[in-house]
Amino acid sequence: MKNVYKTKNTCSSSIEFELDNGIVKNVKFNGGCMGNTQGVAALVEGMSADEVIKRCKNIQCGFRGTSCPDQLAKALEAALAK
Repeated sequence: MKNVYKTKNTCSSSIEFELDNGIVKNVKFNGGCMGNTQGVAALVEGMSADEVIKRCKNIQCGFRGTSCPDQLAKALEAALAK
């Protein structure tokens, strides 16, 4: 099932992704630093949501208090809580 998460305090405006039995697939950041967000999306493809959360949660981008990887972790946590 496709999930869309509206990001907060990042250059990206939202993240689209799918979860298939806890496995992360088809991640797409809308906006943000294209190379970085495409890299993050490629690296987490096929990884368990729990592992992505563990690796990406609390990563900071400057003084924003969050980052695109951190927002992905929050998006996955919200999707798993459903």
